Amino acid sequence: MTNLFDLSGKVAVVTGAGLGIGKQIALGFAAHGADIVGCDINDEAMAEAQAEIVALGRKAEFIHADIGNPDDIDTLFELVDCSFGRVDILVNNVGIGARHRPEDLPLAAFERVLEVGVIGTLNCSQQAGRRMIAAGRGGSIINISSIASAAALGRGNLAHSANKGAINMLTKEMAIEWAHHGIRVNAILPCQVLTEGFQKWLDSPTFDQALMDRFLVGIPMNRLAQAEDMAGPAIFLASDAAAMVTGTLLAVDGGNLALNAGGSHTWLTA
Repeated sequence: MTNLFDLSGKVAVVTGAGLGIGKQIALGFAAHGADIVGCDINDEAMAEAQAEIVALGRKAEFIHADIGNPDDIDTLFELVDCSFGRVDILVNNVGIGARHRPEDLPLAAFERVLEVGVIGTLNCSQQAGRRMIAAGRGGSIINISSIASAAALGRGNLAHSANKGAINMLTKEMAIEWAHHGIRVNAILPCQVLTEGFQKWLDSPTFDQALMDRFLVGIPMNRLAQAEDMAGPAIFLASDAAAMVTGTLLAVDGGNLALNAGGSHTWLTA
């Protein structure tokens, strides 16, 4: 039996590939044979990620790009064309937040979240989709969503949740529209992920430990996710192992969405 997870000969575009989830997915793809085109706005992180991918024996091209800027996305895919001439996998990973009470949420902040998240995801998907359709080889598009897309978090997450909810529907609509081209479109829904940025928040004097307890109450596996936890599901969705999987919202959340809001993963003791 052939290795269903082999990505040899594939070219993967990963946005936000310098750190966190994007970096770990890019490294996972490279370890399974794919060449990588990555982008980020953190130049130092990009250089380190690129070096790690090259050390795995794969080709890697990185570019500074703001996914909220359509011109930067054009430049990203021009790099894809010039360096590799093909795209087989796209991971739409970039997103930003704006935490405000609903009555205080500035319209400009909400628009920026959607500009980077929903519009950036659509723009990148269109760029990749056109190339995949023209090549006739099919492909895989993976959107990084969130548990916040399926159930409200509160605590000022309106913009984040609305953004990710819209990304879920982009995922399903593109999956249906492009299925006859052999292009599969799926989304990964992580719970809270211990990325570099999240760790800085945990280490800050303003972080309330009670909030960590609240996070863990909602995760039956009783831990935050690691960025590395997203690599395996992404490799699966990118590979031939998922040849019949499209339009799926895959929760990678330690059981969060399976848990009733009034339920518990601990037993009460007398």
